[in-house]
Amino acid sequence: MSMIKSRKRPCASQLLAVAAAALPFATHAVDQVVELPTIEVKAEQEGYKVDKVSSSKFTQPLVDTTQTVAIIGKDILQEQSASTLTEALRNVPGVGTFALGENGRMNTGDAVTMRGFDVSNSIFVDGIRDLGNISRDVFNIEQIEVFKGAAGTDNGRTAASGSINLKSKEAQAQDFNRASIGFGSDSYSRGTVDLNQAVSDGTALRLNAMVEQADGINRDGVENKKWGIAPSLAFGLDTDTRLFLNYLHIEQDNVIDGGVSTVGLDGFDASRNPTYAAIADYLNSHPVDASTFYGSNSDFDDVKADMATLRIEHDISEQSKLSSALRWGRMTHKYLATIPMGFTVNGDAEDTLIGRSGNNGDTVNKILTSQTNLSTVFNTGSVQHNLSTGIEITQEEMDSYGYDVTVLPTSLYDPDADLESSMTRNPSYSNGQLDTYSIYAFDTLKLSPRWSVNGGVRLDHYKLNAKGISNTAGRGQPANYESFQSDTSDNLFNWKAGVLFKPTENGSIYANYSVQQQPPGTITGGDGLASSNAFAPSTSANSNNNLAMDPQKTNNAEIGTKWEFMDKRLLLSGAVFHTELSNEMTQDDDGNYYQNGKKSVQGVELGAVGQITDQWQLSAGYTYQDSEIENVTQAIGTGAVSADGSDEIPFTPTDAFTLWSTYKTDKWSIGGGTRYIGEMKKSRDGNQVGPSVVPDYWVVDAMASYQVTKNIGIQLNVNNLFDEEYIASINRGGWRYIPGAERNYRAALNFNF
Repeated sequence: MSMIKSRKRPCASQLLAVAAAALPFATHAVDQVVELPTIEVKAEQEGYKVDKVSSSKFTQPLVDTTQTVAIIGKDILQEQSASTLTEALRNVPGVGTFALGENGRMNTGDAVTMRGFDVSNSIFVDGIRDLGNISRDVFNIEQIEVFKGAAGTDNGRTAASGSINLKSKEAQAQDFNRASIGFGSDSYSRGTVDLNQAVSDGTALRLNAMVEQADGINRDGVENKKWGIAPSLAFGLDTDTRLFLNYLHIEQDNVIDGGVSTVGLDGFDASRNPTYAAIADYLNSHPVDASTFYGSNSDFDDVKADMATLRIEHDISEQSKLSSALRWGRMTHKYLATIPMGFTVNGDAEDTLIGRSGNNGDTVNKILTSQTNLSTVFNTGSVQHNLSTGIEITQEEMDSYGYDVTVLPTSLYDPDADLESSMTRNPSYSNGQLDTYSIYAFDTLKLSPRWSVNGGVRLDHYKLNAKGISNTAGRGQPANYESFQSDTSDNLFNWKAGVLFKPTENGSIYANYSVQQQPPGTITGGDGLASSNAFAPSTSANSNNNLAMDPQKTNNAEIGTKWEFMDKRLLLSGAVFHTELSNEMTQDDDGNYYQNGKKSVQGVELGAVGQITDQWQLSAGYTYQDSEIENVTQAIGTGAVSADGSDEIPFTPTDAFTLWSTYKTDKWSIGGGTRYIGEMKKSRDGNQVGPSVVPDYWVVDAMASYQVTKNIGIQLNVNNLFDEEYIASINRGGWRYIPGAERNYRAALNFNF
């Protein structure tokens, strides 16, 4: 008999008390100001080096921020012809979409893994959580900010390894118009416009739009179609009070890549399963072509997303700023993806059939949030304070609908896409709503020109309600639909603290420690599986999402240094870090479940970004990661441990390196880069025939552009220049994988008018 050991957190009457104490103190401090804080970058950023993150919670420039933060600016996005978040994140070492998803579900969007943990539900747009498991386009993105280390104090619930923030483009006071038309391999075509006009003094309108169509690179049957539009209207620019109205609408009509059978790959061994004994030798020595499509002509992936944001900024004085943002968002996502599974002996080995599964989803995600922040600078005696404090109220809701899917097996070596799959609505559904009330405060205390300390606290009070109808029958049994309802509420306290020493004006040495908590019912898979489920309450005794469980807790420590050179145009950084996640599920010999498991990642992070000369720019990074799992003894199929039986966290490369560099003249720009992903382990699963280890690989990309006239430029990108063959992602069962894109090109005409 299983039993659950747990305890509940004390009730949170502190929330209003802290709110009442923090904001009045910050307002009273306005009269003691000494200088203007750097709140945001007003002008357009030039070059790779970005000096500050967009969030008002970070009051210091990047060189004095006591945390590893990687910022991908618009110049790199354009030079690399990057169109998606996944493509852009190649510029951050050790961050990528390494896990394809397990057999019952699959990744349909930005399934990002960082420092050993899934961060796909820790993606934010302008500091507000972005719901849904879709592939995000960057046509309306100014810069991408990757925060490594526990970020619960900044944003509330986030992954143990950090978060990702996308800063949107907004209307600006100056006039500019840009457009781009591109084409490339595998029917790739893309058009974008970015139009900004000052309508009158202080009022401006900006419009970004995108349309794209492309097939999967060397992937038969895979298609991607999307379009989006994002208007932005600003009032009161260059005045004390500014108002921004931003809207985003995007639609996608895709055919998902369900992957290729791993048969014949290095590490594949069909003889591990006695069922395949008669054909094992043939399967082991006869891989399928990497372009093989195991899907059906009836597969689809439809996405429609809307986001409306109202933001007001008011300069109380030269030293203090009050800002407030209100956002409404809604995303619908429905898909059917037919994917390859196990084999069926059908006479001769070359006639082997492959079973298929019909992965599907039908979800509606909604969010309504209000954020209010006050930033100010003041003195207490000889100590200068840079204070940022605020309140956030958020309501997230998700509806999910169930379907029965019928799929047919097909030939392993010659699959037939005309064997259509079908999905029929069944009674199952779920509705989840999560209400969160938060208050936070961050302060940097400058004790002297050389020394400063900083700290942050955040208190979240959350209420999670879930209801619906689920099929409680076991596998292979007749359906038995029963209603369910569950709810929980609790308080989470997160904090961080750091100390900074500046030996010189252009350098810093720092130490940082942070603690965050993740509530049950919101925890994503341990193998990098991105779920469209923003909430996943469970009644299972072996699940961290069981609402009777304690929150998972993350402790993160980092010691690092940052230095600016070349007249502060080049930033070099280095850090050592240790991240530990506790309260992971484990089971004793008597079948009882406890939360005494741990996962930890420790390592080194190095970075360089900026200008080496006036013409030569560089962005490079390296990370070494040593991961470990302790006491996590969950059953096969949970994805919690590595397939080879080691104590390493799955989908965590030991070494990773990325480099991008360009050299520019008045007319020409020539550049390129490389990225390296070291060997990593796959999750453990019931299937034992697939590879347990993903080999390391190098990929080299190149770019050249020429400015034909003042207003017209041409650009050519060649990706995977040396046509490297590699596994980009693999599912935990090892049945299927996504092959790395073969050599491909993108050409573009860029206009400024």
